[in-house]
Amino acid sequence: MVATSTPAAPAGRRSPESLAPEGGTARPRLYAIDGLRFLAALAVVVYHFAARWSQVWGAEPGEVFPEIGPVIIYGVLGPELFFVISGFAILMTAWGRDVPHVIASRVARLYPSYWIAVIATSVLLLWIWPAGKDISVGEALVNLTMFQEAFGVRHVDGVYWTLWTELRFYGLMVLFVAWGITRRRLLWACALWPLAAHVVFELQVPWLRVALIEQYAPFFAGGMLIYLMHRQGQSLVPWLLVAMNAGLAVRNTVPWQMHSVSTNTVFTPNPWVLGVLTVGCFAVVAVLTLTRVQRLPWAWLLPVGALTYPLYLIHEFWGWWVIDNLAGHANRWVVLGAAVAVSMVLAWLVHQVEKRTGPPFRRWIDRTLRRRPAPVAVARRRAPATA
Repeated sequence: MVATSTPAAPAGRRSPESLAPEGGTARPRLYAIDGLRFLAALAVVVYHFAARWSQVWGAEPGEVFPEIGPVIIYGVLGPELFFVISGFAILMTAWGRDVPHVIASRVARLYPSYWIAVIATSVLLLWIWPAGKDISVGEALVNLTMFQEAFGVRHVDGVYWTLWTELRFYGLMVLFVAWGITRRRLLWACALWPLAAHVVFELQVPWLRVALIEQYAPFFAGGMLIYLMHRQGQSLVPWLLVAMNAGLAVRNTVPWQMHSVSTNTVFTPNPWVLGVLTVGCFAVVAVLTLTRVQRLPWAWLLPVGALTYPLYLIHEFWGWWVIDNLAGHANRWVVLGAAVAVSMVLAWLVHQVEKRTGPPFRRWIDRTLRRRPAPVAVARRRAPATA
């Protein structure tokens, strides 16, 4: 899941995500991307509630919703779309910035909502609905770090796996910012990094797979290349590299998702559809950012997009809890709608806290990272007095 949105800038101030970075010309806010992020999150939500295996319906969800199941299973590609958007948006916020700015903006964007979601879901599973999942207080505390996968600890909520992927990408971006982002370096990075990740993925080298973000590197790299063209104009080499990364993404994603969806649902996806939709993750971001669509003044999509990250974080177990309590007592469509509605309300509440705590948290991190230790006074020995 990608966490990239920022509140609209107050009058007289510029929002960094609505402009070309330092030295660039002003660009309008990409409202269509806000809408796309929300649709991707909603597709994941409906996939989890109406297709992915769970016990809350009293039957396989795909058997409860045979009408939409064969279609909604493709919502499983929502995270891959998030990764393309993340490659675009994080490069947008990082280009022309320094390391403290990038670290502060990413930490402040990821953690406040995440902490609320971990605490809320842990309370649900520990004391309100322990039948939902057997977790421990210790696991919940480790999850607050967002590094639980590195520590070999289970995710409180399975959707958190995408955050570990995002964190590794952010780490690479910090190194890239420290090195210095230029067009030439970006092109080389987006060519060599995904290829290296593909090689280590095939060779099953564990630590390199972690460092290079294994099969998801092409999605981030493709998004970065699309941003390069959004910033500097379209040209042949970036497009060829986008095509290469899309091909690698198909190679990595289709076999994995064929296995994953067939294991976790009662449906078997069409590999050709999976392949087309994987390429579509790159294509739709390109259309929304490189064509006239980028100028659409749909400001109403900004608050909608702001709910994407909280919705993704909070929906799964709270929605299943709603379904568990209502299934068998109401029409299946009403129950599904109620689960989605409760998830949306919770996401809105999380966002209310996030938008109040995120900016001061970011400023505090930025100041802390820029604070230099006071110089150590060195005592000087006085020269002896002369007669």
